[in-house]
Amino acid sequence: MKTFEINSAAAMEDFGAAIAAAATATEITVFLSGDLAAGKTTMARGYLRRLGHPGPVKSPTFTLVESYAVNGRAVHHFDLYRLADPEELEFIGIRDYINPDYVCLIEWPSKGKGILPTPSVYIQLDYAPSNPQGRVAKVTYA
Repeated sequence: MKTFEINSAAAMEDFGAAIAAAATATEITVFLSGDLAAGKTTMARGYLRRLGHPGPVKSPTFTLVESYAVNGRAVHHFDLYRLADPEELEFIGIRDYINPDYVCLIEWPSKGKGILPTPSVYIQLDYAPSNPQGRVAKVTYA
């Protein structure tokens, strides 16, 4: 596990870009855990921008998934916060999204426990104890 200190929203986007740059073809499922407003969507925005997505990246809180075509590759950004039961993932066709040809960024992965695969990268975002605007990111690779 590696730990990173992140001091701003711009730095969180840069962190997401660095995670994308370091990813290999086998690192396609990224779990993003953390409290509300910890920076999960901001990190996903940086990841998508690094892959080449020029447009807006919004939180999929109400849609559950936002899909992007980036340089010929599908990227699916999930927010599972509103799931009441992991089985609900079957109703949205999760098995069609979890595919070696796709990148999946999954916020609130604990809500999909038992259905979701083991992630390639697990990122835990926590509030920095010494900086109310800062975050601490703990990154674990499979």
